[in-house]
Amino acid sequence: MTNPCTCRFRLRNAVAVALAILSICALPTLAQSPNVVVQWNDAALQGVRDSKIGPPMVARALFIVHNCVYDAWAAYDRTAVGTVFGGSLRRPISERTLANKNQAISFAAYRAAVDLFPGDKGVVFDALMASLGYDINDNSTDTTTATGIGNVTCDTILAIRHNDGSNQLGNLTASGVPYADYTGYSPVNPATTVPLGTGYDYASLNPNHWQPLTYFNGTMTVTPSFVGAQWYKVTPFAMRAADEFVPFSARFGPALYPSEIYKSQAQALIAISAGLTDTQKMIAEYWTNGPRTELPPGHWDLFAQFVSTRDHHTVDDDAKMFFALTAAIHDAGIAAWVAKRLFDSVRPVTAIPFLFHGQTIMAWGGPFMGTVSMDGGNWIPYQPSTFPTPPFPEYISGHSTFSAAGAEILRRWTGSDNFGASVTFDSGSSVVEPGVTPATPITLYWATFTDAANQAGISRRYGGIHFERADLVGRATGRLVGAQAWGKALRYFRDARHDSSAPGPR
Repeated sequence: MTNPCTCRFRLRNAVAVALAILSICALPTLAQSPNVVVQWNDAALQGVRDSKIGPPMVARALFIVHNCVYDAWAAYDRTAVGTVFGGSLRRPISERTLANKNQAISFAAYRAAVDLFPGDKGVVFDALMASLGYDINDNSTDTTTATGIGNVTCDTILAIRHNDGSNQLGNLTASGVPYADYTGYSPVNPATTVPLGTGYDYASLNPNHWQPLTYFNGTMTVTPSFVGAQWYKVTPFAMRAADEFVPFSARFGPALYPSEIYKSQAQALIAISAGLTDTQKMIAEYWTNGPRTELPPGHWDLFAQFVSTRDHHTVDDDAKMFFALTAAIHDAGIAAWVAKRLFDSVRPVTAIPFLFHGQTIMAWGGPFMGTVSMDGGNWIPYQPSTFPTPPFPEYISGHSTFSAAGAEILRRWTGSDNFGASVTFDSGSSVVEPGVTPATPITLYWATFTDAANQAGISRRYGGIHFERADLVGRATGRLVGAQAWGKALRYFRDARHDSSAPGPR
């Protein structure tokens, strides 16, 4: 097992607040130039950072990019088949060169990236095409050429995905806003500020349902609606139906008021808040993945890049690995958001003040205040004030579902749970408590993919975002989703035939 590496994390400023975006570091001896799949993954992640779309939209977008990459690449593989044309575009052995693969992949990825993240067309995507030596104006549809294969496969995938229920184009709503809800969701509870406080009309609150929040995001005061309320209508990759795993999640929760479990899960979060260590705070911050970051789905693409470098991947390896990974995470988003819509469950930011207003509790009091005695109505999560809690219901945890699905794919791809990545925080590098937390440098190290996924899940409890049940059921759901996506991906990779000599999963 490798030792934790020593790279430091980098901070980018987003509006008035710095949000942590941390680099996953590989050992220097593993350094290599990124192949074209990784280059396009990097470009897509920049599109994510520069956009304002929510987690399930990010999962879908990254899957579309890598679906296009995979289908274009498959035309130059011996056994792999594409998702839209099967093996009908397969080129002869003489044409299965790295140059042709790179060209087909790049045109496919470019078309997808521009469609999904149009704001980054010039600075990011056009620039990458130019650096690779490709003409962005070459719109050939000749599928005997690499450019034509890239264009045609991706255009076909985009045509399908434009009608997958996501409302990417905004054509299902009068507003024309991309990804807007067209299903008529309306919250049970009116919006409130954070914290709810001692003067809130708690008698009017339904304690079992989600409540929108009003807060200053660093630029303006906002009240976000339920992001992804329509996601139960989005077409999955491997799941037989969007609600396939609802019977599983319904077996456990969410806990409902006035049950003892409802109260005890809130008490557990208060105890965590009161006892937060510097390590727990940095775990919460590292995995937050709020605005202007890769968000949870993109986080696992970064981990996949680490694996690509560590294991000396070829283009063939990465075309398949990123396809399987993003397909699973896309389905994880659907599974989680179907549950969120169905249960419409309350967040801790609402439930804890509801339960304990008028009572004295011990909890984290806010930046630089440590643990203090407070009225329970003033409880707040350990989060930046500019993004106190994500704008969608609690059960099940998206972080936990995305991460468990991603870990399942990387474990199955590599044939081992071994990970060996780390990140180090300098003293005082906290976003929530800058200059103070952590008191000394802290390194987070993940021996296994499972360790990383589990830490992602519990980070949301440290941060006061999720209750334990949403975390644990999310993890279990993610593993089920990942296993199912892996099985379907293998059928594409090998055309339902086992071929031990082919590059890829071991």
